[in-house]
Amino acid sequence: QVQLVESGGGLVETGGSLRLACAAFGGTFSGRTMGWFRQAPGKERECVAAVSWGGGRTYYAESVKGRFTISRDNAKKMVYLQMNSLKPEDTADYYCAASGTFYSDSVAARVYEYNSWGQGTQVTVSS
Repeated sequence: QVQLVESGGGLVETGGSLRLACAAFGGTFSGRTMGWFRQAPGKERECVAAVSWGGGRTYYAESVKGRFTISRDNAKKMVYLQMNSLKPEDTADYYCAASGTFYSDSVAARVYEYNSWGQGTQVTVSS
């Protein structure tokens, strides 16, 4: 089972930027879709971005399109989420996740499609 460790969260002002990073240890990384999810207090966990195993296909939630960019480096077993033009509504715990299927042609964007999760990193955007 791959272990995922997120970093890069913090407190930022509205309009600012953060770059989240996710490091994978053990298990299989390169053949799996990777996703970034977030969960705000009282809300369901949602996928904000996902990237296919080869990096060629991506998914973005409508709320973050044009502001967030997901990328991956299979050689380093890393996934990144560049977040620009942050808004207070982006405040949440952000989680890195690895999909349960390998070499999929589609980009998974639902919680149940992922079976490995990091511990999360907190992002707070002040108004």
